Amino acid sequence: MSCKPVMMHMTLNFMRALIIVAIVLALYGCGGEKPESDFQGGESTAGDVAYGDIMVEGSIGDASNLISILSSDSTSHSIASLVFNGLVKYDRDMNVVGDLAESWDISEDGLEITFHLRRGVMWHDGHPFTAEDALFTYRLTIDPKTPTAYAGDFLRVETAQVVDPYTFRVTYKEPFAPALTSWGASMLPRHLLEGKDITKTPLSRHPIGTGPYMFKEWKTGQKIVLVSNPDYFEGRPYIGGYIMRIIPDMATMFLELRAKGIDRMGLTPLQYTRQTENNLFRKNFNKYRYLSFSYTYLGYNLENPLFRDRRVRQAISYAINKREIVEGVLLGLGEETSGPFKPGTWPYNHDVKQYPYDPQMAKELLAEAGWKDSDGDGLLDRGGTPFVFEIITNQGNEVRAKCAEIIQRRLADIGITVKIRVIEWAAFINEFINKKRFDATILGWTITPDPDLYDVWHSSKTRPGELNFVSFKNEEVDDLLEKGRGTFDQKERKRCYGRIQEILAEEQPYTFLYVPDALPIISSRFRGVDPAPIGIGHNFIRWYVPKGEQRYIVTR
Repeated sequence: MSCKPVMMHMTLNFMRALIIVAIVLALYGCGGEKPESDFQGGESTAGDVAYGDIMVEGSIGDASNLISILSSDSTSHSIASLVFNGLVKYDRDMNVVGDLAESWDISEDGLEITFHLRRGVMWHDGHPFTAEDALFTYRLTIDPKTPTAYAGDFLRVETAQVVDPYTFRVTYKEPFAPALTSWGASMLPRHLLEGKDITKTPLSRHPIGTGPYMFKEWKTGQKIVLVSNPDYFEGRPYIGGYIMRIIPDMATMFLELRAKGIDRMGLTPLQYTRQTENNLFRKNFNKYRYLSFSYTYLGYNLENPLFRDRRVRQAISYAINKREIVEGVLLGLGEETSGPFKPGTWPYNHDVKQYPYDPQMAKELLAEAGWKDSDGDGLLDRGGTPFVFEIITNQGNEVRAKCAEIIQRRLADIGITVKIRVIEWAAFINEFINKKRFDATILGWTITPDPDLYDVWHSSKTRPGELNFVSFKNEEVDDLLEKGRGTFDQKERKRCYGRIQEILAEEQPYTFLYVPDALPIISSRFRGVDPAPIGIGHNFIRWYVPKGEQRYIVTR
């Protein structure tokens, strides 16, 4: 994950806006032209390219803050990715290419990057973008007064300087593998934020960026509205507007899709396999299926005494039937997983400790940890205290809720009582996850092409609001995380991340559950979609609706 994970609704991984361009748009996906071989889906007929219309997308959660460095949820980042740009981004084939930077030079030792910026780029208020904005973004991110979880990568920079208005140079203290991709972070406007308190700026709710879409309106809990940027440096987007509608329940969202109140959403497995297999959907929508860049997990709060003994965590993993979840909840639309990388990618380690469904092994480990049925009531206890804990997850994600129910049932079989609590997204993140007010949680992370795991697993990232909210601490993992990001040698990096996966498999701070298939659906009136290795959505500014099929008129 070097452009780190962003918490998804999800499925939950800045971090960078790069992730969102490359991943979140992919996960929210859409249909269109004939899919490539890695994709399953329909195709739409061509039509005359035209400007206009509005894309309406459903989201189960509202945004929290539209300044990327201050948020970790996918709604915030997906909106920010349309409003802001980084210096670099991923292309369709997962290569790093220029965004606000036209090109760059890297020194032979890899320690110095000189970015050559595009000329003529304007912020949405008409002020020119220059190297001063890149330097300001760097300084703001590393400022101790900025409450961000994403300063770590920029803290590796030894010096940052403006060479001239369109040349920006950074020098690193030592080799840093994610150096280039880290500059996919959203660039922020110096002229609007310098000298201001970043936590109180109106830009958090009314952002001004350089991106293809400009902010228009945010009605909390209802919708976020963007309009196309007519002066965008890559060309005016064909789709004239974008609306994210906040619909906290997936069943309600599906009804809106059916009624054409929204154009795009991610389907549940049941919706994909059964509820959209009819003429209404075949005629009006295109849907796709591909293995997503994400994984779902059961994470344990390691500050809770119940979960400090790894034998307990291992036991729970043995007691969970992952195949049952994949087949019963995902309806086969996904894969079991044992670690934080997508199966088939170069850092993925197949040779780690596995936890096949084995309730007897689970009971033996729990007994070793002191948990036994001392009174014959079928419930485990230790010192007279029963083994009871609560799993929390976010509202609107029925797949996660069903996972929780299956886990609850399987743990009941071995004498553990599980309570389930489903919480509205904003409160879930702000009041429970960020403040570590939970026993265990079902969430997910997105995954990016670079395998850097620092922000999720390093022991320095356990403070409230940061991403290691399960409070995992392991000195060897810390050392391997540093080594993995401190070398350009892929073989050495593979060794580091392979060993990290072995430790995580042994320690089980998460029970890694599955990698789901992405199941996007989009109105068939949208054309120009280009399925690619990066996913669907990388070329959103080139999607269009033929004039005769347009439904909405954009007002600015």
